[in-house]
Amino acid sequence: MGLVARIRKEWFIVGIVLVILSAKLQPSIGVKGGPLKPEVTVAYIAVSLIFFNSGLSLKTEELTSALLHVRLHLFVQSFTLIFFPLAVWLLLKVLSLTAIDQWLLRGLQTVSCMPPPVSSAVILTKAVGGNEAAAIFNSAFGSFLGIVVTPLLLLLFLGSSSSVPFSSIFSQLFMTVVVPLILGQVCRGFLREFLERQKPPFGAISSAVLLMIIYTTFCETFSNPSIELDPTSLLLVGLIIFSIQISFMLLTFAFSTRPGSRFSAADTVAIMFCSTHKSLTLGIPMLKIVFEGYEHLSLISVPLLIYHPAQILLGSVLVPTIRSWMTSRQKSSLLLR
Repeated sequence: MGLVARIRKEWFIVGIVLVILSAKLQPSIGVKGGPLKPEVTVAYIAVSLIFFNSGLSLKTEELTSALLHVRLHLFVQSFTLIFFPLAVWLLLKVLSLTAIDQWLLRGLQTVSCMPPPVSSAVILTKAVGGNEAAAIFNSAFGSFLGIVVTPLLLLLFLGSSSSVPFSSIFSQLFMTVVVPLILGQVCRGFLREFLERQKPPFGAISSAVLLMIIYTTFCETFSNPSIELDPTSLLLVGLIIFSIQISFMLLTFAFSTRPGSRFSAADTVAIMFCSTHKSLTLGIPMLKIVFEGYEHLSLISVPLLIYHPAQILLGSVLVPTIRSWMTSRQKSSLLLR
Protein backbone atom coordinates (compact mmCIF):
# COMPACT_ATOMS: atom_id res chain seq x y z
CA MET A 1 0.00 0.00 0.00
CA GLY A 2 1.41 3.39 -1.04
CA LEU A 3 1.90 6.34 1.29
CA VAL A 4 -1.07 8.32 -0.09
CA ALA A 5 -3.37 5.30 0.17
CA ARG A 6 -2.18 4.64 3.73
CA ILE A 7 -2.85 8.27 4.72
CA ARG A 8 -6.34 8.10 3.19
CA LYS A 9 -7.10 4.93 5.12
CA GLU A 10 -5.73 6.27 8.42
CA TRP A 11 -6.76 9.89 7.88
CA PHE A 12 -8.35 10.20 11.32
CA ILE A 13 -5.17 9.16 13.15
CA VAL A 14 -3.17 11.56 10.94
CA GLY A 15 -5.81 14.21 11.71
CA ILE A 16 -5.36 13.78 15.47
CA VAL A 17 -1.61 14.38 15.13
CA LEU A 18 -2.15 17.44 12.90
CA VAL A 19 -4.75 19.12 15.14
CA ILE A 20 -2.56 18.62 18.22
CA LEU A 21 0.40 20.16 16.37
CA SER A 22 -1.83 23.02 15.17
CA ALA A 23 -3.02 23.61 18.73
CA LYS A 24 0.60 23.73 19.88
CA LEU A 25 1.55 26.28 17.22
CA GLN A 26 -1.45 28.61 17.68
CA PRO A 27 -3.44 27.78 20.81
CA SER A 28 -5.16 31.17 21.02
CA ILE A 29 -7.54 30.26 18.16
CA GLY A 30 -9.32 27.48 20.02
CA VAL A 31 -9.36 28.75 23.62
CA LYS A 32 -12.45 30.07 25.38
CA GLY A 33 -13.29 33.49 24.02
CA GLY A 34 -11.08 32.90 20.96
CA PRO A 35 -12.17 33.07 17.30
CA LEU A 36 -13.71 29.55 17.37
CA LYS A 37 -15.80 30.26 20.50
CA PRO A 38 -15.54 26.63 21.73
CA GLU A 39 -17.76 27.41 24.73
CA VAL A 40 -20.63 27.48 22.21
CA THR A 41 -19.46 25.79 19.00
CA VAL A 42 -17.93 22.78 20.77
CA ALA A 43 -19.81 22.50 24.07
CA TYR A 44 -23.20 22.57 22.38
CA ILE A 45 -23.15 22.51 18.56
CA ALA A 46 -20.30 20.03 17.89
CA VAL A 47 -21.28 17.58 20.65
CA SER A 48 -24.96 17.68 19.64
CA LEU A 49 -24.01 17.12 15.98
CA ILE A 50 -22.00 13.98 16.85
CA PHE A 51 -24.90 12.41 18.74
CA PHE A 52 -27.52 13.47 16.20
CA ASN A 53 -25.32 11.84 13.57
CA SER A 54 -25.11 8.68 15.70
CA GLY A 55 -28.88 8.56 16.06
CA LEU A 56 -29.36 9.10 12.33
CA SER A 57 -26.92 6.31 11.39
CA LEU A 58 -28.04 3.71 13.95
CA LYS A 59 -30.08 0.94 12.29
CA THR A 60 -32.49 0.16 15.10
CA GLU A 61 -34.11 -2.69 13.14
CA GLU A 62 -30.78 -4.58 13.04
CA LEU A 63 -30.70 -4.72 16.81
CA THR A 64 -33.94 -6.66 17.22
CA SER A 65 -32.40 -9.85 15.78
CA ALA A 66 -29.81 -9.87 18.58
CA LEU A 67 -32.10 -8.66 21.36
CA LEU A 68 -32.85 -12.08 22.89
CA HIS A 69 -29.20 -13.14 23.38
CA VAL A 70 -29.46 -11.87 26.96
CA ARG A 71 -26.53 -13.82 28.50
CA LEU A 72 -24.10 -12.43 25.96
CA HIS A 73 -25.36 -8.87 26.47
CA LEU A 74 -25.16 -9.15 30.25
CA PHE A 75 -21.60 -10.42 30.05
CA VAL A 76 -20.42 -7.67 27.68
CA GLN A 77 -22.08 -4.76 29.50
CA SER A 78 -21.06 -6.04 32.96
CA PHE A 79 -17.46 -6.52 31.84
CA THR A 80 -17.31 -3.13 30.11
CA LEU A 81 -19.02 -0.95 32.70
CA ILE A 82 -18.38 -2.81 35.99
CA PHE A 83 -15.37 -5.14 35.86
CA PHE A 84 -13.21 -2.96 33.56
CA PRO A 85 -13.35 0.23 35.68
CA LEU A 86 -12.93 -1.69 38.95
CA ALA A 87 -9.91 -3.62 37.62
CA VAL A 88 -8.26 -0.43 36.36
CA TRP A 89 -9.00 1.31 39.68
CA LEU A 90 -7.14 -1.47 41.52
CA LEU A 91 -4.26 -1.29 39.00
CA LEU A 92 -4.00 2.48 39.51
CA LYS A 93 -3.63 1.97 43.26
CA VAL A 94 -0.28 0.33 42.42
CA LEU A 95 0.68 2.67 39.56
CA SER A 96 0.04 5.75 41.73
CA LEU A 97 3.16 4.76 43.69
CA THR A 98 5.28 5.20 40.55
CA ALA A 99 6.59 8.38 38.90
CA ILE A 100 4.02 8.26 36.07
CA ASP A 101 2.15 11.55 35.60
CA GLN A 102 -0.90 11.38 37.90
CA TRP A 103 -3.15 13.16 35.39
CA LEU A 104 -2.36 10.53 32.76
CA LEU A 105 -3.22 7.85 35.32
CA ARG A 106 -6.55 9.59 35.90
CA GLY A 107 -6.96 9.47 32.14
CA LEU A 108 -6.58 5.68 32.28
CA GLN A 109 -9.45 5.58 34.74
CA THR A 110 -11.61 7.67 32.39
CA VAL A 111 -10.86 5.19 29.58
CA SER A 112 -12.13 2.34 31.75
CA CYS A 113 -15.44 4.13 32.34
CA MET A 114 -16.22 4.58 28.64
CA PRO A 115 -18.91 2.58 26.80
CA PRO A 116 -18.05 0.38 23.79
CA PRO A 117 -17.69 2.15 20.41
CA VAL A 118 -20.37 2.07 17.73
CA SER A 119 -17.89 1.30 14.95
CA SER A 120 -14.55 -0.46 15.57
CA ALA A 121 -15.83 -3.49 17.54
CA VAL A 122 -18.51 -4.12 14.88
CA ILE A 123 -16.06 -3.70 11.98
CA LEU A 124 -13.53 -6.13 13.46
CA THR A 125 -16.21 -8.67 14.44
CA LYS A 126 -17.49 -8.56 10.86
CA ALA A 127 -13.95 -8.89 9.45
CA VAL A 128 -13.43 -12.09 11.44
CA GLY A 129 -16.89 -13.46 10.63
CA GLY A 130 -18.16 -13.35 14.20
CA ASN A 131 -21.64 -12.59 15.55
CA GLU A 132 -22.10 -9.21 13.90
CA ALA A 133 -25.70 -8.76 15.12
CA ALA A 134 -24.59 -9.20 18.74
CA ALA A 135 -21.72 -6.75 18.19
CA ILE A 136 -24.10 -4.17 16.71
CA PHE A 137 -26.57 -4.56 19.57
CA ASN A 138 -23.94 -4.32 22.33
CA SER A 139 -22.16 -1.37 20.73
CA ALA A 140 -25.43 0.52 20.29
CA PHE A 141 -26.97 -0.50 23.63
CA GLY A 142 -23.67 0.19 25.41
CA SER A 143 -23.59 3.67 23.90
CA PHE A 144 -27.11 4.43 25.14
CA LEU A 145 -26.30 2.93 28.54
CA GLY A 146 -23.07 4.91 28.68
CA ILE A 147 -24.98 8.20 28.49
CA VAL A 148 -26.14 7.57 32.07
CA VAL A 149 -23.57 5.12 33.47
CA THR A 150 -20.32 6.71 32.19
CA PRO A 151 -20.82 10.14 33.84
CA LEU A 152 -21.78 8.37 37.08
CA LEU A 153 -18.62 6.25 36.93
CA LEU A 154 -16.46 9.29 36.16
CA LEU A 155 -17.91 11.16 39.11
CA LEU A 156 -17.57 8.09 41.34
CA PHE A 157 -13.90 7.38 40.54
CA LEU A 158 -12.59 10.88 39.82
CA GLY A 159 -15.05 13.44 41.11
CA SER A 160 -15.86 16.57 39.11
CA SER A 161 -14.93 20.21 39.06
CA SER A 162 -16.58 22.09 41.91
CA SER A 163 -17.59 24.75 39.40
CA VAL A 164 -19.92 22.32 37.61
CA PRO A 165 -22.79 21.05 39.81
CA PHE A 166 -24.04 17.50 39.35
CA SER A 167 -27.42 18.71 38.05
CA SER A 168 -25.77 20.93 35.42
CA ILE A 169 -23.71 18.01 34.10
CA PHE A 170 -26.75 15.84 33.54
CA SER A 171 -28.92 18.62 32.15
CA GLN A 172 -26.20 19.39 29.61
CA LEU A 173 -25.79 15.68 28.84
CA PHE A 174 -29.53 15.42 28.30
CA MET A 175 -29.70 18.41 25.95
CA THR A 176 -26.52 17.66 23.96
CA VAL A 177 -26.57 13.84 23.97
CA VAL A 178 -30.00 12.31 24.65
CA VAL A 179 -32.14 14.82 22.72
CA PRO A 180 -29.94 14.79 19.56
CA LEU A 181 -29.85 10.96 19.64
CA ILE A 182 -33.64 10.73 19.82
CA LEU A 183 -34.04 13.38 17.10
CA GLY A 184 -31.60 11.43 14.93
CA GLN A 185 -33.64 8.26 15.35
CA VAL A 186 -36.89 10.10 14.58
CA CYS A 187 -35.39 11.66 11.44
CA ARG A 188 -34.10 8.25 10.37
CA GLY A 189 -37.67 6.97 10.42
CA PHE A 190 -38.62 9.57 7.80
CA LEU A 191 -35.39 9.41 5.78
CA ARG A 192 -34.67 5.65 5.90
CA GLU A 193 -34.98 4.98 2.17
CA PHE A 194 -32.90 8.03 1.24
CA LEU A 195 -30.18 7.16 3.77
CA GLU A 196 -29.97 3.52 2.63
CA ARG A 197 -29.82 4.62 -1.01
CA GLN A 198 -27.26 7.43 -0.61
CA LYS A 199 -25.26 5.91 2.29
CA PRO A 200 -23.91 9.19 3.74
CA PRO A 201 -20.43 8.99 5.36
CA PHE A 202 -21.69 9.10 8.96
CA GLY A 203 -18.40 7.87 10.40
CA ALA A 204 -16.34 10.48 8.55
CA ILE A 205 -18.70 13.29 9.64
CA SER A 206 -18.47 12.34 13.33
CA SER A 207 -14.70 11.94 13.07
CA ALA A 208 -14.28 15.38 11.47
CA VAL A 209 -16.34 17.02 14.22
CA LEU A 210 -14.39 15.05 16.81
CA LEU A 211 -11.12 16.47 15.45
CA MET A 212 -12.44 19.96 16.17
CA ILE A 213 -13.23 18.96 19.77
CA ILE A 214 -9.74 17.48 20.21
CA TYR A 215 -8.19 20.63 18.71
CA THR A 216 -9.94 23.02 21.11
CA THR A 217 -9.18 20.73 24.09
CA PHE A 218 -5.46 20.91 23.35
CA CYS A 219 -5.62 24.65 22.63
CA GLU A 220 -6.74 25.10 26.24
CA THR A 221 -3.81 22.98 27.44
CA PHE A 222 -1.09 24.63 25.37
CA SER A 223 -2.35 28.09 26.35
CA ASN A 224 -1.54 27.15 29.96
CA PRO A 225 2.30 27.24 30.30
CA SER A 226 2.25 25.44 33.66
CA ILE A 227 1.15 22.14 32.04
CA GLU A 228 3.85 19.91 30.57
CA LEU A 229 3.57 16.40 29.11
CA ASP A 230 6.26 14.02 30.34
CA PRO A 231 7.46 11.82 27.40
CA THR A 232 8.48 8.95 29.69
CA SER A 233 5.06 8.90 31.36
CA LEU A 234 3.42 9.00 27.93
CA LEU A 235 5.43 5.99 26.73
CA LEU A 236 4.68 4.01 29.88
CA VAL A 237 0.96 4.79 29.61
CA GLY A 238 1.03 3.56 25.99
CA LEU A 239 2.61 0.27 27.10
CA ILE A 240 0.09 -0.08 29.95
CA ILE A 241 -2.78 0.44 27.49
CA PHE A 242 -1.53 -2.30 25.16
CA SER A 243 -1.04 -4.60 28.18
CA ILE A 244 -4.59 -3.92 29.41
CA GLN A 245 -6.07 -4.62 25.98
CA ILE A 246 -4.18 -7.88 25.48
CA SER A 247 -4.88 -9.08 29.04
CA PHE A 248 -8.60 -8.32 28.85
CA MET A 249 -8.96 -9.90 25.40
CA LEU A 250 -7.35 -13.08 26.75
CA LEU A 251 -9.57 -12.93 29.85
CA THR A 252 -12.81 -12.58 27.84
CA PHE A 253 -11.63 -15.33 25.46
CA ALA A 254 -10.90 -17.69 28.37
CA PHE A 255 -14.23 -16.98 30.05
CA SER A 256 -16.39 -17.29 26.92
CA THR A 257 -14.73 -20.54 25.76
CA ARG A 258 -14.69 -22.34 29.11
CA PRO A 259 -16.72 -25.59 29.39
CA GLY A 260 -20.35 -24.81 30.08
CA SER A 261 -20.24 -21.22 28.82
CA ARG A 262 -22.64 -22.07 25.95
CA PHE A 263 -21.19 -19.32 23.77
CA SER A 264 -20.48 -20.16 20.13
CA ALA A 265 -17.17 -19.29 18.47
CA ALA A 266 -18.90 -16.41 16.67
CA ASP A 267 -20.24 -15.16 20.04
CA THR A 268 -16.74 -15.27 21.51
CA VAL A 269 -15.42 -12.99 18.77
CA ALA A 270 -18.13 -10.38 19.45
CA ILE A 271 -17.51 -10.65 23.20
CA MET A 272 -13.75 -10.12 22.86
CA PHE A 273 -14.04 -6.96 20.79
CA CYS A 274 -17.14 -5.39 22.40
CA SER A 275 -15.93 -5.98 25.97
CA THR A 276 -12.46 -4.48 25.50
CA HIS A 277 -13.03 -1.62 23.04
CA LYS A 278 -13.82 1.89 24.26
CA SER A 279 -15.56 4.75 22.46
CA LEU A 280 -13.57 7.86 21.55
CA THR A 281 -16.53 9.43 19.72
CA LEU A 282 -18.68 9.35 22.86
CA GLY A 283 -15.80 9.65 25.32
CA ILE A 284 -14.22 12.97 24.37
CA PRO A 285 -17.53 14.92 24.36
CA MET A 286 -18.49 13.37 27.71
CA LEU A 287 -15.14 14.33 29.25
CA LYS A 288 -15.62 17.83 27.86
CA ILE A 289 -18.97 18.08 29.66
CA VAL A 290 -18.14 16.32 32.96
CA PHE A 291 -14.70 17.92 33.44
CA GLU A 292 -15.45 21.36 32.03
CA GLY A 293 -13.20 23.80 33.86
CA TYR A 294 -10.40 21.29 34.58
CA GLU A 295 -7.11 22.80 33.46
CA HIS A 296 -5.73 19.26 33.04
CA LEU A 297 -8.60 18.08 30.83
CA SER A 298 -6.38 17.39 27.82
CA LEU A 299 -3.93 15.30 29.90
CA ILE A 300 -6.90 13.29 31.16
CA SER A 301 -7.96 12.86 27.50
CA VAL A 302 -4.55 11.62 26.26
CA PRO A 303 -4.95 7.92 27.31
CA LEU A 304 -8.29 7.77 25.46
CA LEU A 305 -6.62 9.25 22.37
CA ILE A 306 -3.98 6.49 22.62
CA TYR A 307 -6.49 3.74 23.40
CA HIS A 308 -8.56 4.37 20.26
CA PRO A 309 -5.86 3.72 17.61
CA ALA A 310 -4.31 1.02 19.81
CA GLN A 311 -7.53 -1.04 19.90
CA ILE A 312 -7.91 -0.77 16.12
CA LEU A 313 -4.25 -1.63 15.49
CA LEU A 314 -4.23 -4.59 17.88
CA GLY A 315 -7.58 -5.86 16.63
CA SER A 316 -6.50 -5.62 12.98
CA VAL A 317 -3.29 -7.52 13.69
CA LEU A 318 -5.24 -10.29 15.47
CA VAL A 319 -7.98 -10.67 12.82
CA PRO A 320 -6.24 -13.48 10.82
CA THR A 321 -5.39 -15.43 13.99
CA ILE A 322 -8.90 -15.12 15.46
CA ARG A 323 -10.47 -16.00 12.10
CA SER A 324 -8.35 -19.17 11.86
CA TRP A 325 -9.32 -20.15 15.41
CA MET A 326 -13.03 -19.55 14.76
CA THR A 327 -12.97 -21.53 11.50
CA SER A 328 -11.27 -24.51 13.15
CA ARG A 329 -13.67 -24.32 16.12
CA GLN A 330 -16.68 -24.31 13.80
CA LYS A 331 -15.32 -27.28 11.82
CA SER A 332 -14.82 -29.20 15.06
CA SER A 333 -18.40 -28.45 16.11
CA LEU A 334 -19.72 -29.76 12.78
CA LEU A 335 -17.70 -32.98 13.11
CA LEU A 336 -19.07 -33.59 16.60
CA ARG A 337 -22.68 -33.39 15.40
